[in-house]
Amino acid sequence: MHEQVDGGFGAWYRRHRWWADPFAMALLAVVMAALGFRALWEPFSLLPASVSPWWALALALPACALALGKRRRPMAVLAAVSVLFVVDLLTVGGIGTLVVLLDVLWTAAFLAGARGRRVLLAVLGAATVVLFAAALMFADVSLPVAILIGVQFGAIFGTDYWWAVAVSQAHELAELHRQRAEDAAAAAERDRVEAVRAERESMARELHDVVAGHVMAMAIRAEAALSTDPDPARDRAALQAVRDAGLDAHAGLRSMISVLRRGGEHLAAIPRWGDLDGMVSEAKRAGLVVRLDAPQAPGLGAGAEQAVLRIVRESLTNCIRHARGAEVDIDIHELGSEIRVRVRSRGGVASEAARHSGEGWGLQMLRERVDALGGSFAAGPVTDGWAVEGTLPTEVRV
Repeated sequence: MHEQVDGGFGAWYRRHRWWADPFAMALLAVVMAALGFRALWEPFSLLPASVSPWWALALALPACALALGKRRRPMAVLAAVSVLFVVDLLTVGGIGTLVVLLDVLWTAAFLAGARGRRVLLAVLGAATVVLFAAALMFADVSLPVAILIGVQFGAIFGTDYWWAVAVSQAHELAELHRQRAEDAAAAAERDRVEAVRAERESMARELHDVVAGHVMAMAIRAEAALSTDPDPARDRAALQAVRDAGLDAHAGLRSMISVLRRGGEHLAAIPRWGDLDGMVSEAKRAGLVVRLDAPQAPGLGAGAEQAVLRIVRESLTNCIRHARGAEVDIDIHELGSEIRVRVRSRGGVASEAARHSGEGWGLQMLRERVDALGGSFAAGPVTDGWAVEGTLPTEVRV
């Protein structure tokens, strides 16, 4: 309960201190006058005799009123209060104007920039020297006393100035750290969003490469069996192909689920050069007439090898969907520091199942993959068919 009260008062004070501080200083000046504080700076007084301490309020209360605007016009208020303090120094010698001057000086130093603080520091140094010289020449005091007066005033105003600058720099440092923390948090959020986007794209590619092709192959083979007259041997072979494609899709899904749960691996098995003959055999089983012209073991980096194999697999899958029974030529050749793959199809008929496959993303993903590896990619219709071609640097590594 006590902490809640303190917190409530602190919040109230922060909201109302613009008038609470001047009011408190005015109250202090009244109390000091009632206690008889006067002639504190008697060596500098120009009055022939001591006056009532209540006369100090004639200077202290206007100074408190000026302090109400110390945050809006700190330098102007500081100059006006300094004049009132000098008049008080040469007359009544009260304490109220000194307190107000210290408060206004603190605010001015706290709000000033680097240049303003240098000016304030120079003025404080000059004022201390002037006060020492005035005490020595006009106040009829000895040199040690004059030095003591200069040191006291320098220490009082110097400490006030140093405290304000230290607090201001601490606030500036805290603001700098806060800004850096916000920038770091924003950068971390951008990295997180980018990582999520990259992971989603990776999952989309793997789902397309591993699962979507098998599922479409199941639909196409089932369609082929349903579109012809019943034949036990042919229908059984079709069911066997559907089962094999289903098992492959299931294995790919299990592999992806395992990686997503545990992390640290590739979402699906990475195709290798040795899988090329299997891709061709699978395409032939689906009704394509495939001719392959490719080196046995090209010296490719992992990135280029995977890209070439994915181009071949996606092209064959598209031929099964959209050109069943087509003749397909696959040419893979090394040209210096590059490798070129070209898949060209002729003839064939579109599968009924391909009409339900939705918008195709395979070629777009292949283009993105090849571009990321520094290669070139093209796909489009040619005479009597369709062609897909990609060129990649052989030294690409991932």
